[in-house]
Amino acid sequence: MGIARQYLTGPEWCKETTGINMNQNQTNQNKNAFINGIRDGIPIALGYFAVAFSLGIVAKKAGLNPVQGFISSMLNHASAGEYAEFTVIMANAPYVEMAFVILITNIRYLLMSCALSQRFRADTSLVHRLLVGFGITDEIFGISIAGPGMLNPYYNYGAMFVALPGWSMGTALGIVAGNILPASVVSALSVALYGMFVAIIIPASKKNRVVGGVVAVSFAISYAVSKMSVFDRMSDSMKISLLTVVIAAAAAAFFPVSQEEEPCGGSDDAGSAKEEISGYGA
Repeated sequence: MGIARQYLTGPEWCKETTGINMNQNQTNQNKNAFINGIRDGIPIALGYFAVAFSLGIVAKKAGLNPVQGFISSMLNHASAGEYAEFTVIMANAPYVEMAFVILITNIRYLLMSCALSQRFRADTSLVHRLLVGFGITDEIFGISIAGPGMLNPYYNYGAMFVALPGWSMGTALGIVAGNILPASVVSALSVALYGMFVAIIIPASKKNRVVGGVVAVSFAISYAVSKMSVFDRMSDSMKISLLTVVIAAAAAAFFPVSQEEEPCGGSDDAGSAKEEISGYGA
């Protein structure tokens, strides 16, 4: 093939040369996107490690060993989803209930995937779309959707390359620490996960009174349901999942969000910004 190329002339030579240059440019763009993803994913990985360490303490209580915890975190990339998973394991609930609970707690990623799919080029393969969807987390979605223009999947791969192992290693080491540290220390560290959830809802509640009201109502209803004998046969994880669906649906019906968002890629006045490709440049 190399010898034959030497004798190509005219249009044939130009066509092959153009194809080679385009492939080289695409390779460089993918490489740059991957490197940029790693750069933006490092702070996320550090944060994930700290949170997952506390989650590992809960996983240890559920009876998981470090290898099981690592695999669990590699397949489930959400703190709420994993906490629900470990709660179901501790309750010895059936697999069907675990699937339902994780679906409810992680269902927001379906919406994120739909939003992110609009940022891909039309010729992006299904394999790339599925791989990016698998690695979506709140933070990776945030950095991916923030850039202008279309999205290069290799940017997500770079962020996933550092963020997901950081999450999994944190869980595994949390389990190891739970096996070594005294029971009193393990119990104290277990509270850190609840502190993380509180840190999530307090700022949102302060910023939006509706959110604060929904949080307060959720606490009250959850407490009331826990005291009702009619729900005694239902596991705690199933109660939480059903309440999540009912309360969220009621809040969406009575307090719908009315917000006009700018289309992907910016406004028409963005000019050349529309031509920029997120993660494609250097």
